[in-house]
Amino acid sequence: MSRLALINEFFGIPPNASEHGYQIDHIIEFCHWFMGALFVGWFAFFIYVLFRYHRSRHPVADHEGVTSGISTHLEFAVVLIEAVLLIGFAVPLWAKRVNQFPETRDAILVHTVGQQFNWTHHLPGPDGTFGRRDLNLVSNSNPLGLDNNDPAAKDDIVVPGELHVPLNRSVIIELSSKDVIHNFCLPHMRIAQDAIPGSIIPMWFKPVKAGTYEVICGQLCGLGHYSMKGSVVVDTPEDYQAWLKERAEMAAQSQAAPPPMQRPPGEPPPGPSPGTVPPPGAPNPANQAAPPAGNQPAPSASASPG
Repeated sequence: MSRLALINEFFGIPPNASEHGYQIDHIIEFCHWFMGALFVGWFAFFIYVLFRYHRSRHPVADHEGVTSGISTHLEFAVVLIEAVLLIGFAVPLWAKRVNQFPETRDAILVHTVGQQFNWTHHLPGPDGTFGRRDLNLVSNSNPLGLDNNDPAAKDDIVVPGELHVPLNRSVIIELSSKDVIHNFCLPHMRIAQDAIPGSIIPMWFKPVKAGTYEVICGQLCGLGHYSMKGSVVVDTPEDYQAWLKERAEMAAQSQAAPPPMQRPPGEPPPGPSPGTVPPPGAPNPANQAAPPAGNQPAPSASASPG
């Protein structure tokens, strides 16, 4: 936080960690000082009116009203300052964030999907191509419905909650939602965007400080809204490449593992192992293997004495 941002720091606004954030901080700071000046001015005017027009001095009301034009000039000055803030600073800054996106080849591209009550991030992997996703494939173990039969999906990275991005490199996040309207809000990066079902809405920022920053949902999305949090970890380029390698290896291992209902090769078939004692009430395999009693040959008659 710079020395000029005294009011922002006093109100608990977290320190800026993005390239464009200082511009937003300047607007917020100026608005706070402007509102403070208005508060002091109007409060002083209110105290002045209480003494100037006290009943002891003016027992009879004056129905003529204000005859001076000072109040008109003051109100016009306030409107002019607000118009300059809106048209000269806020609108151009907003337009730059929504219209002037960095080149995709120079940025980190991430697909982020919100659902009650978590965030899931999808990265394309080393080949730079996103794998196909299908709603029919969505499950607890495959929250985005990634088609593992698609060659482009073999190296894709799907991470819940925690997203890693490199330092001093633009990040483009394409937002969508599975259920209701969410809001991907990064206070430290001075950026937020709605995630709407059926729509893909992009947002971007460029982190300039390494660290771990909290992600919150800026829309009331249900009873568990308070728990819909995540984090963005800004790594050095070396740490980011190490994280990518680790996640790619984990993704390859998960795809190589057998499905939950399939037994690995060499594992014995289901059922009791040979030599084990059956549980109480279970049929005895030895008795089932024996031939029925009616098919056994009758015992030979033994000679009786006499």
